Amino acid sequence: MSTFAERRAEFSERLAGGVAVIPAAPHQTRSNDTQYEYRQSSDLHYLTAWPEPEAVLVMTSAPEPRSVLFVLPLDRAMEIWNGRRIGVEGTKEAYGVDEAYPIGEFAQRLPDLLAGHERLWYTLGEQEPMDRTVLEAVRALRRQVRKGIVAPIEFHDPRIPLAEMRLIKSPEELAIMRRAAAITREGFLAGMRNTRPGIGEYAVEARMEYEYAARGAQAVAYPSICGGGRNATILHYNTNRDEMRNGTLLLVDSACELDLYATDVTRTWPVNGKFSPEQRAIYEIVLRAQNAGIQAVKPGNSFRAYHHAAVRAVTEGLVEVGLLEGSVDTLIEQEKFFDFFMHNTGHWLGLDVHDVGAYKVAGEWRSLEPGMALTVEPGIYIHADLDVPERWKGIGVRIEDDVVVTETGCENLTGGIPREIDEIEALVGIDVKATA
Repeated sequence: MSTFAERRAEFSERLAGGVAVIPAAPHQTRSNDTQYEYRQSSDLHYLTAWPEPEAVLVMTSAPEPRSVLFVLPLDRAMEIWNGRRIGVEGTKEAYGVDEAYPIGEFAQRLPDLLAGHERLWYTLGEQEPMDRTVLEAVRALRRQVRKGIVAPIEFHDPRIPLAEMRLIKSPEELAIMRRAAAITREGFLAGMRNTRPGIGEYAVEARMEYEYAARGAQAVAYPSICGGGRNATILHYNTNRDEMRNGTLLLVDSACELDLYATDVTRTWPVNGKFSPEQRAIYEIVLRAQNAGIQAVKPGNSFRAYHHAAVRAVTEGLVEVGLLEGSVDTLIEQEKFFDFFMHNTGHWLGLDVHDVGAYKVAGEWRSLEPGMALTVEPGIYIHADLDVPERWKGIGVRIEDDVVVTETGCENLTGGIPREIDEIEALVGIDVKATA
């Protein structure tokens, strides 16, 4: 727990004499009386590693740092139905907080915890019942100001300092992300090996996600995208119910979540194991664009620099194959590439797939620093309604990897997942052929 204690100490310093209230994520209903598998708030996990719902962390920074965790008490009847709880007893020792109380005492104790602080760090608008409890505690204190009670008069969003902390990954975090990347690699290898014409997109999805679970991942980081044929041109397609056809590509954007840390990977491969000339040409452009983007991920470079590098490579490639005409600089200035490549080249990565952290500081794209983790994911999507020769239509290619900025450049955490055409063609369908 020393890592989490260090984080709380740093967060306390950033509170500038204030008090913070960080609630657990609510348990979401799936349908009627069934619920989704519980997943903790990334911020509460980051500060405590607490895994259960119906919990609240209160942190004060003055007159001295203090951490108080409100949790579900032990309840034999509820535990028989829903699983064991940690309980109040032992929480201090196991999770390193200063004090622990039953969640039922939160509303009663909150005014005393807020008293003496003019600055309150709490995210309004996320959980209405919690909003009411916090605001009532503030109102109760403000009614006592003539007695000399100091009540909160400023509201600040704790997600802002926490995002800046989470933006730079620690060695412990990177170790988890490397393990997650290794598990995701095995899923992609299994997916490629088990692809063949005539099976459903869902069959590849299931094979990959089985591999994640079998190797210890607790969840997928997001709903897997397995888009065959023209479904590959839909950026967030995840229905995954169509049959895969001979001669088409399969775009797979899928990854595991390990200890709440996400990976985010995309590969594209031919359903029958062999790229057509047009598919190969587009794939090679995207691969060049990704390599250019990765090379631009280094300390001191703007976050936007690697997107610019990928855009240039994509535009140059589209001119080479005749899908765009004109000067590359002019085409980029006029954003003519946008019909084919309409998204950014990447985003922050960590406890959330689209992780927290400002992309601009004082109106300028921020500079990359060692420890920042991000994705590099250019793509080309040739939709059927574009005015291009028919042989190009329906081709969708994206290649995505997870990188972390180092002192001299970047480390590709997922670089072990095959990207080169020869590697991919050698893998696709080999398990199917071996059992035929």
